[in-house]
Amino acid sequence: MTEIAIVKTQAEAGRIAADLIVAALAKRDEPTLGLATGSTPLPVWSALAERSLDLSAVRGFALDEYVGLPAGHPEIYRAVVDRDIVAPLGLDPQRVRVPGDDEGPLAEAGERYEAAIADAGGIDLQILGIGRTGHIGFNEPGSSLASRTRLKALTPATRADNARFFPGIGDVPTHCLTQGIGTILDARVLVLLAFGETKAPAVAAAVEGPLTSSCPASAIQLHRRAVVIVDEAAAARLEHRDYYRFAWDHREIATA
Repeated sequence: MTEIAIVKTQAEAGRIAADLIVAALAKRDEPTLGLATGSTPLPVWSALAERSLDLSAVRGFALDEYVGLPAGHPEIYRAVVDRDIVAPLGLDPQRVRVPGDDEGPLAEAGERYEAAIADAGGIDLQILGIGRTGHIGFNEPGSSLASRTRLKALTPATRADNARFFPGIGDVPTHCLTQGIGTILDARVLVLLAFGETKAPAVAAAVEGPLTSSCPASAIQLHRRAVVIVDEAAAARLEHRDYYRFAWDHREIATA
């Protein structure tokens, strides 16, 4: 089953996720890390940076990228990844990819990205956030649970949520390239983080609701090793919170 860690602070969440990343990356000489942008993963990158690890051999694959923003725009995810992840962690920027960054035809960008992930041996650990609509990556409600990296239209709700990064909602792109749900499920470990009461309904639907494309994040229920790290506010609608706390506190017994 999905493991649930309910934490007091975002810093604690970051430390737990960093532990999981270190363990996953230690299993291969040239490991791969799935990168998520936005504010939610920032405590993860901070906790990882504090460890002063040599991550120069790590390959990185971002979840998604906007379509239609001009080169050099500060909110293209290539720029965000370089600013928030590559530089603080000391990653080699030449070993970090975002969808569509190879300048080939847009129509085949998804297939090329899938091939690049496969050539790298797959993703060892994928960091995820979750949107209010239950989306992971930019897989909006209704996305196929078997989908691969592709071009997608963004919902009005997602564009409204992301408008804070732009002068106005009219400046938020309407389309993106995103890893598909099937692509995400291929990662060997999934770590999903969520903070705040606005995420509580989506977290409950993903963890305890039915498996449905109406909540794309519910697909994590199918994964062999998914860890969900949430603060008290984001966990507020979980029916089995007490059990999750007990199971997390006693997880060493299961792995001994």
